Amino acid sequence: MSILIKNISFKEEVVDIFIEGNFIKRIEKEITDVVADKLIDGTNKAVIAGLVNCHTHSAMTIFRGWGDDMPLEKWLTEKIWPYEAKLTDEMVYWATKLACLEMIKSGTTCFNDQYWHLDITAKAIEESGLRATVSSLILDANNSSTRNEITNSVCKSYEKSLNYNKKLSLSMGPHAIYTVTKDVFKWIETFSKENELLIHTHLAETMTEYDNCVKTNGLSPVRYLNSIGLLSPRLIIAHCIWLDDEEIQMLADNDVKVVHNPNSNLKLASGYRFKYHEMKDAGITVGLGTDGCSSSNNLDMIEAMKVASLIGKAWREDPTKSQAKEMFVCATVNGGKILRQNIGRVKEGFLADLTIVDLKAPAFTPNFNFISNLVYAANGNNVDTVICDGKILMENKRVEGEEEILRMGNAVANKLFFNKNY
Repeated sequence: MSILIKNISFKEEVVDIFIEGNFIKRIEKEITDVVADKLIDGTNKAVIAGLVNCHTHSAMTIFRGWGDDMPLEKWLTEKIWPYEAKLTDEMVYWATKLACLEMIKSGTTCFNDQYWHLDITAKAIEESGLRATVSSLILDANNSSTRNEITNSVCKSYEKSLNYNKKLSLSMGPHAIYTVTKDVFKWIETFSKENELLIHTHLAETMTEYDNCVKTNGLSPVRYLNSIGLLSPRLIIAHCIWLDDEEIQMLADNDVKVVHNPNSNLKLASGYRFKYHEMKDAGITVGLGTDGCSSSNNLDMIEAMKVASLIGKAWREDPTKSQAKEMFVCATVNGGKILRQNIGRVKEGFLADLTIVDLKAPAFTPNFNFISNLVYAANGNNVDTVICDGKILMENKRVEGEEEILRMGNAVANKLFFNKNY
């Protein structure tokens, strides 16, 4: 399939973009010598690279608003884990479909997921048309007797992942240092290295986690992972709030990737002094994520960019820090680097993952600075059209089948929490 986008705003110019197959083939002032299968009128619209959500738990959309205003440890043990134990394949399927719908409608084309029921999650994502890196949550509750069960499950998941479509890839998903034993972490590192898989985990998210790690292991979270050989270019760490300059250098020296989740950090009061500039200056690739809807309440990456920028300015008391253009790079270019995908740029030769924004809106009036308006004034509702891998997933704010997804998302949530049949 080929797509020709005419008269669209890109980097303060009006251009045409020709997509052939799943690649961006040409970006020129005017393209007149091709006949495309699909023509998109880009008048009064702007194009950006599809946003990349580098940390989320997609099926937690049905936990939206469940267990608000609680500290992380209590929230997990009382409101999340007991109900996750009741999840069925059907619940996870529709909850993941709901997440994909929300991400499409707010301009995300690729995401890094970690959750249960991996097979059914992968099925829902494939049907949505999005690009994703998926991992089954690995959590042995510090019980070494479950190691064989976990390793067998991961090996089976890896074999199945070889049959995923080309937009899906597998990663390893150890939950956190307080829920995964040292032996399992070491096995994950070995398996990851042998099969060249990314590792996606939470680390240094709360002061409680930090203090408990020091008390149990005599080391801070980053130093602990370093001591057992986990720091590598394959490691993606979500949150990473509680760390010092020496730990930042450890992460940089090992090319570890870090994902900032500002909304979740604020809502759970995990912390707000995310050291973006120190990490960037050290050479760390920093991405952005929303976390799951249970802790951030939405999957809107445009909102995540804004909050990351504002909180970065506020705690430093410096309005020049965490600029809009920097957060935009975190949500696009850096996301592609973190997930090792040829995405994150509107550029010839890159995969055709594009988000088209409607400029006929108050948020873009006047439009002196498009990136500023996008990050500080707009939100996901300003997204008009989404293309992933050269296929149109949303056009004119319309996604095929969205009514059924919304209906079933409500239904399975009521089934999970209130045992209501549908």
